[in-house]
Amino acid sequence: RQIMAFTTYLTFNSEDLPLPVSYEMTVSDVESDSGGETEAGTMQRDIVRTGVVDISSSFQVSKAWLMKLSAYRNQASITVTYFNTETMEKETASMYIRSFKASLVSDTSKKGLWTVSLTLKEF
Repeated sequence: RQIMAFTTYLTFNSEDLPLPVSYEMTVSDVESDSGGETEAGTMQRDIVRTGVVDISSSFQVSKAWLMKLSAYRNQASITVTYFNTETMEKETASMYIRSFKASLVSDTSKKGLWTVSLTLKEF
């Protein structure tokens, strides 16, 4: 009999996060201010860095996990191991939480079920 193994999509400072409800990875380039439209009307790109990763994800979590994720939000830097959707491999980068939203799904005797949405940005 086969055992299904779930992929861990995100790990913060060696702590595996719960399985996300949604997971989206965006890769972008960082351009310097010197790029843009030239006098001739053509576009010029001055790329400083390529392949900067942003990850948007949401989770349905307990009060305990809401508190853990809130604590990570307050950290200046997090070592994140993430599932790279381009390579289908796990990679590690230094990131920070750029946006964070918590919404109550349902009230329970254990202080609720919460949806937490966050966006990670690579340094």
